[in-house]
Amino acid sequence: MRPSNTAAAIAARRTQTKEKLDRVTTAIGQLRRDRGRLTVRAIAERADVSSTFLYENTDARALVQNAVTDSRSRRVAAGQAEHERIEATWRERALNAEAELTRTQKEVLVQRQRIGELMGQIRDFDQMVPGESVQHLISENTTLKHRVQQLTQEHRKLQERLEGARSNLRFSDKRIAALEAELLETR
Repeated sequence: MRPSNTAAAIAARRTQTKEKLDRVTTAIGQLRRDRGRLTVRAIAERADVSSTFLYENTDARALVQNAVTDSRSRRVAAGQAEHERIEATWRERALNAEAELTRTQKEVLVQRQRIGELMGQIRDFDQMVPGESVQHLISENTTLKHRVQQLTQEHRKLQERLEGARSNLRFSDKRIAALEAELLETR
């Protein structure tokens, strides 16, 4: 072979390699835009090059490795962000339920103290005041007892909601741990 033919063959080979690298770069960009899975096979098919070229050419191998690594880190970051968002909502719900439970418990305590005071006043009036006033106080006492029952029921409902929120939080923690384990296994 003559030196001019060899030089022409080398130049043609370099041009082909440059075109293939450009197609690989374009294919990676298209797969990212299409949110396709970045694998050697997918990139090779999209760029219309062989997998062997991607493995043997150092520039192509570097492009593919960088794209795959970047894709994995983006997926992991997206999974972590979703995990944090879900956990934050459950944590907020549990905190709201606990705050409402605390408020209800304080209200029940205040109502019980008020009932105690009123019961004492009824005993005092019962000794001092005849029939009609006693009936009025008895009806007021009955009303207060109903209110205590209502508050007790609200307290019970809020306690059940809190337990439900805690159960949901435990379930989501288990599910998130399972998903994280799956993510680690796929690496």
